Amino acid sequence: MKKDTIILGIETSCDETAVSIVRNGTEIMTNVVASQIESHKRFGGVVPEIASRHHVEQMTVVLEKAFENTDITWDEVDAIAVTEGPGLVGALLVGVNSAKALSFAKQKPLVGVHHIAGHIYANRLEKEFEFPLLALIVSGGHTELVLMREHGSYELIGETRDDAAGEAYDKVARMLNLPYPGGPHIDQLAAIGEETIAFPRAWLEEGSYDFSFSGLKSAVINKIHNAKQRGETLKNEDIAASFQASVVEVLTAKTLKAAKAYNVKQVIVAGGVAANKGLRRELETVFSETDIPLLIPDIKLCTDNAAMIAAAGTIAFEQGRRSGLDLNANASLQLK
Repeated sequence: MKKDTIILGIETSCDETAVSIVRNGTEIMTNVVASQIESHKRFGGVVPEIASRHHVEQMTVVLEKAFENTDITWDEVDAIAVTEGPGLVGALLVGVNSAKALSFAKQKPLVGVHHIAGHIYANRLEKEFEFPLLALIVSGGHTELVLMREHGSYELIGETRDDAAGEAYDKVARMLNLPYPGGPHIDQLAAIGEETIAFPRAWLEEGSYDFSFSGLKSAVINKIHNAKQRGETLKNEDIAASFQASVVEVLTAKTLKAAKAYNVKQVIVAGGVAANKGLRRELETVFSETDIPLLIPDIKLCTDNAAMIAAAGTIAFEQGRRSGLDLNANASLQLK
């Protein structure tokens, strides 16, 4: 009988300090997240230096709480997985150095994990993967389509050429004077608004699976400015609905097109924007009309957490990947 693999995960790529313990890459034993949203809200976005300081303050507390929440002991932990990038370099360094210290002190193998691989593997905490699969990653810094033919194999077939979807959401939210984080507020307004404004859809050249949201963001900003100059009143909920309709249509259409072209057996959605109700609803509607299964994780697994890092780290560990104590944070780490 195969021995269980127990992985401790650490995530500090942005503004959540998180520690989790996962069994066999699929079962969450404990998952503790300390959010910094309230600290950054007054600045309208994440302040890197403040984020790093909070990680330093919270790391030991979160680690201790994780072990208090489960009967797993350090003796049972097989390895420590940690986000090495991409992300805010100062924030990443807190997690990486904490993981290295624990690896040395507890004599446990160390596994560096790509943050986006973590988001992808959040889905495996709910359902087993079927290959080949297509992953749509939508977050504040990433909008990508990744083809996976097997565990730990990532083929980038589409990416953003400018603003990521989540970045566009936050910038539009600022224009509407909505509090940080802006994405959820746009989503809420869109649910009660009407698509009354014909904002552009950036399809790019034929056959491309890349994304571009910079033009859409500029169109929204120009529409708001022009309305103010004319003394016109636009409803925030209608702007939100029209903006979100454009984003969702492009994301959904390109994902469906790529899924059919690559004849995948499963489509999974990952990243913070995967919590967007409008996007979830449209993807579910579109893929319900196909024979391709769609998997979108629970909202609490869409945002940054350490269970996803432990899940991705489990595969890396079982495939023999190890990191040395010279592991360093890499803010622009590529998924490969």
